[in-house]
Amino acid sequence: MTSDSLRFRRILLKLSGEAFRGSLPSGIDTQVLAYLATEISAVRSLGVEVAIVVGGGNILRGRDAGERGLSRVTADYMGMLATVINALALQDFLEERGIPTRVQTAIEMRAIAEPYIRRRAIRHLEKGRVVIFAGGTGNPYFTTDTAAALRAAEIRADALLKATKVDGVYEADPAICKNAVKFETLDYLEVLNRGLKVMDSTAVSLCMENHIPIVIFNIHQAGNLCKVVMGHKIGTLVGREENE
Repeated sequence: MTSDSLRFRRILLKLSGEAFRGSLPSGIDTQVLAYLATEISAVRSLGVEVAIVVGGGNILRGRDAGERGLSRVTADYMGMLATVINALALQDFLEERGIPTRVQTAIEMRAIAEPYIRRRAIRHLEKGRVVIFAGGTGNPYFTTDTAAALRAAEIRADALLKATKVDGVYEADPAICKNAVKFETLDYLEVLNRGLKVMDSTAVSLCMENHIPIVIFNIHQAGNLCKVVMGHKIGTLVGREENE
């Protein structure tokens, strides 16, 4: 495998908080962390530059907490802190495997992570380090999907890969509608107009404006992450690759 045969050379991987939870009702499943670290290590060994945005829903989801009595702004900031916990846990498992990793946070907390600096993040990637972005955008009312799209644009990622528990985007919930049709490809506007639950509309619009393809795939199928960057038709592609 050479870099010329890769579909994507620099990726932004979006991991939800639910991915960290695994089969637990909440919190962090260390078996899942070990699995994710193995998958990320494998794709990095192909020569792919890997940046990651993590969610925090396994610990606290800002919107849900806001609906339970906390002010939305306070709840969103709490959710941002939850993403930092996940980022530090993932960093620990990656570095146990000898993978140099940096955590950058949108909200400064220099004792445990670097502040987000775009040029520094790109330099880390060029040196083969995995960069984990935590703290969302640093602002309330924005989801970690939007943070992922924003960081993907800022670091000039070739694609935004959204890791999920399903194997792509369907016209209806496949858990409810057994005959739901899976989309192989979608246009950004089609996602927005049909209200498909790919990412939030702000994130999709950001990717559309910056010509960043989105791939939605099942991270829980071993080897899928490598297959996506190698050009296998895995999951659902939203938008088009620059080289098409």
